[in-house]
Amino acid sequence: MARAVDLPRILYVDDESINLELLQITFMNELQVITATSAKEGLEILNAHPDIHVIISDLKMPSMNGLDFIKEIKKRYRDKVCMLLTGFVESEIMLEGFNKELIFRYMMKPWKRDELMENIREAFNR
Repeated sequence: MARAVDLPRILYVDDESINLELLQITFMNELQVITATSAKEGLEILNAHPDIHVIISDLKMPSMNGLDFIKEIKKRYRDKVCMLLTGFVESEIMLEGFNKELIFRYMMKPWKRDELMENIREAFNR
């Protein structure tokens, strides 16, 4: 079994801690999942850990929504690969995210383990 420090790192931002814990537990043997409960905290983590290249964000969060968070990431770090994971179909946000090349994937909650892992692998290969 790989040690956590040897695993690929992702950042997952969601204002609901149960979602953060679920993703961490699900992928604990395959990924080092760094978590944040707000976009502000997520940006602070990225500033401290520029080696994180894959970011997954919830869409609906207080203060700054997931797409605005990703826009801020892309201003600062053009090479980061960002995905939205949400329980809501927001076609205008999806279109803007893809048209402006802000998001790599838009995935729905509840997510399927294998599908999410495949998307994460593809994100690392970009």
